[in-house]
Amino acid sequence: MPRFTTRPEITGNFGVVTSTHWLATAAGMAILEKGGNAFDAAVATGFALQIVEPHLNGPGGEVPIILAPAGGDPKVICGQGVAPAAATIERYKELGLEIVPGSGLLAAVVPGAFDAWMLMLLKYGTLPLRDVLAHAIGFARDGYPLVPNICNTIESVKELFEDEWTSSAEIYLKDGEVPNSGTIFKNPAVADLYERIIREAEAASSDRKEQIEAARKIWKQGFVAEEIDKFCRTQEVMDTTEKRHHGLLCADDMANWSATEEEPLTFDYKGYTVCKTGPWGQGPVFLQQLALLEGFDLDSLEETSPEFVHLVTEATKLAFADREAFYGDPDFVDVPLETLLSKDYNDKRRALITDDASMEVRPGTIEGFGGPVVIRPKGESAEGNSKYDIGEPTVARFDEPHPTKDGGAKGDTCHLDIIDKWGNMVAATPSGGWLQSSPVIPSLGFALSNRAQMFWLDPASPACLAPKKRPRTTLTPSLALKDGAPYMVFGTPGGDQQDQWSLHLFLRHVHFGLNLQESIDAPGFNTAHFPNSFFPRETDIGHLAIEGRFPQDTADALLAKGHKLIVDEDWCLGRMTAASKDGELLKAAANPRFMQGYAIGR
Repeated sequence: MPRFTTRPEITGNFGVVTSTHWLATAAGMAILEKGGNAFDAAVATGFALQIVEPHLNGPGGEVPIILAPAGGDPKVICGQGVAPAAATIERYKELGLEIVPGSGLLAAVVPGAFDAWMLMLLKYGTLPLRDVLAHAIGFARDGYPLVPNICNTIESVKELFEDEWTSSAEIYLKDGEVPNSGTIFKNPAVADLYERIIREAEAASSDRKEQIEAARKIWKQGFVAEEIDKFCRTQEVMDTTEKRHHGLLCADDMANWSATEEEPLTFDYKGYTVCKTGPWGQGPVFLQQLALLEGFDLDSLEETSPEFVHLVTEATKLAFADREAFYGDPDFVDVPLETLLSKDYNDKRRALITDDASMEVRPGTIEGFGGPVVIRPKGESAEGNSKYDIGEPTVARFDEPHPTKDGGAKGDTCHLDIIDKWGNMVAATPSGGWLQSSPVIPSLGFALSNRAQMFWLDPASPACLAPKKRPRTTLTPSLALKDGAPYMVFGTPGGDQQDQWSLHLFLRHVHFGLNLQESIDAPGFNTAHFPNSFFPRETDIGHLAIEGRFPQDTADALLAKGHKLIVDEDWCLGRMTAASKDGELLKAAANPRFMQGYAIGR
């Protein structure tokens, strides 16, 4: 039976592109029309997103990418930069810190997005650097229309920019005022940055691959690294501690890190194989939720029933508790993934799910593994009272036309999914370096990431801070095979909600037969019943938010089960995009919430 959708599921056989902003989607499609493949298009889309969604990502951010070349096996490209070599727990403790600041230079890690995009372009792309950067440069040089949430974000940090981060004010507060929604906004400094990289790369060689390698070197060892080093050494920057600090990131940190390619982590479910990042991201929680849910008869339920929402939410609570106890950079800590995804372990964990909502954070016990799970009740953290508490890019409390009832967490970051006529497919979730993360480096036009806020300063935690270690990021694109063949790429912004909203799309598609657009448009829900990954790292015990479009009977039943229920606005939870390949037919869909994401194809 057809469900209501806000827009059609896009279909074709030439290529499909979907992302969280229509201009970035258009840039990707233009590359496909030019003869480029999905990987060329993804690079163009990713760089365009840096410009047109500056409140959600930027050149100084990071990106995990998951891809499947036509006829090849899925791969993950890790564009999550590492902590500076000088970033020790002792160094932060000496500064009187018990938690990594949510903003400013002490939260900066190596900006990994540029090298990750270049690595994919080098290995899988076909077009030269100039072609794939052209749209981003054009948006930065000639301008683009501001969406409301960019203006709302700037409004939220206006005082900070005026009083402290004056280099950001010079770009985002023209004539001292917050720009209006719909007006054309330009960032010529970023256009200059990318044009200089192209010029220097082309001067180094006429060969496409050598130009890309030259661009990587320019970023990591040339003028970009030099300017970042200088800024972190010479500037004292206000952050969430309400004190000013220098940064620890330096040129050697930039030079000594490169994006890497690795095998995905996988789990088989109902004829599908889902591919995710390793435990340096939160991706495995998607797989463990499947391992828990495969013990229930979801086919017998309905997608808006209280039973479905309750079972999924309770499985989410268990999987995310294990995320907190066990996940960390596998180069530094041994993560028991085989056990965490095993049948025996999840049979035992599943037995904890009852008809009542759980009110405890309950990680499992695996002898010889894991660490403490810190519960900081929502609203009780002293750090969270800082007027500079802008650690998470979500600024939902400022969304138009009115805020959500639980005050936020409606979605951050960016996402893209692309499939071309040859069957190449890619999903990526670029983030970090958003305009409210740290001050703009004037000579470069962008801010550094504040991803280090995801480290703990307790050495017993698998996700504790250490030099050259990856923070356990929330960024988590998805790729699914069907009967062994690459089938679907999908993902969403949303911090800790990413592997909830993505899971919900997948379950609706697999169990209830909803197409991609129907799965995205279906009423959303999520829980915050686990330590938040963003400053000030709080936990909202028992929390469950659902969109107002759920039936009243569902809301009543969930309340009766004991959930601390928030019935939110009708269209506010989720920013999913997705694309699939079914034989020769390509399909794509995008989130209608906030009127920004778009899918196109032919």
